[in-house]
Amino acid sequence: MAVDYTQTSPATFIEGESKLYLDQLKEAIGKLKGGDLTKLFGSQFVAGQDPLQIQAQNLMQSGIGGYQKYLNAAEASTGPNAYKSYMSPYQNEVINTTLNEYDVQSQKGAQGVPAAAIAAGAFGGGREGVQRAEYQSNSDRNRAGLNANLLSQGFNQANLLAQQNYKNQLNLGTASQGFLGQDIGALQTFGGINQAQKQAELSANQQLASEQYYQPLKNAQAYGSGIMGLISGYPGQTQSTYSQDPSFSQNLLSAGTTLAGLYKGGFFS
Repeated sequence: MAVDYTQTSPATFIEGESKLYLDQLKEAIGKLKGGDLTKLFGSQFVAGQDPLQIQAQNLMQSGIGGYQKYLNAAEASTGPNAYKSYMSPYQNEVINTTLNEYDVQSQKGAQGVPAAAIAAGAFGGGREGVQRAEYQSNSDRNRAGLNANLLSQGFNQANLLAQQNYKNQLNLGTASQGFLGQDIGALQTFGGINQAQKQAELSANQQLASEQYYQPLKNAQAYGSGIMGLISGYPGQTQSTYSQDPSFSQNLLSAGTTLAGLYKGGFFS
């Protein structure tokens, strides 16, 4: 008898397990196709801005140009007439009081001119008149100098205050921006920490959802790996198909048919 072909197949119990694996695999793939992907890739897994971060943005927007009022106030303290806003309202009163006291003292001094003239032997003469005129002239000059000095002191004081206010306003503007930046930075820092914590929680939830979503497929794959291990490590079943050898008459008939063909083809000519 002749062997037509030989087929090797897994053991019967392995074939059953393989069919079970294919069924599980089809079922898992079906669940994946019909699953809700929003549970894996939905926007709920991206943490939004923390309220503190939003507050920082609002504060940043509202604080833009917040220093301008200080610049305006500083600018008001410059210019040729800026000192006027800082002049003491009591300056005229102080000057008048000072000059009145000076006049009193000057009159007392004028009363001493005749005595001085008598001592000099010029009483009642032209020299006494000259002395009185000189005294009055000196007194008036000193009075004018005192008045000018008091006015100068008031101006210098007012001008100094204007300059100081200019510096103060600039410093306040710089400080206000610095404090604003510190507040914004603190809000962004703490808001970022809160957002990161929220994102970590959402990412953990997404990871869990992913594991749950793909778990049936992983189970089927793990089961299939076990089946493949059995197939490679367990001897299979061999099945051969046989046919009977031809009889003598069949062989003779076949040979005659072959010779007839050769004759017709002129092989023996």
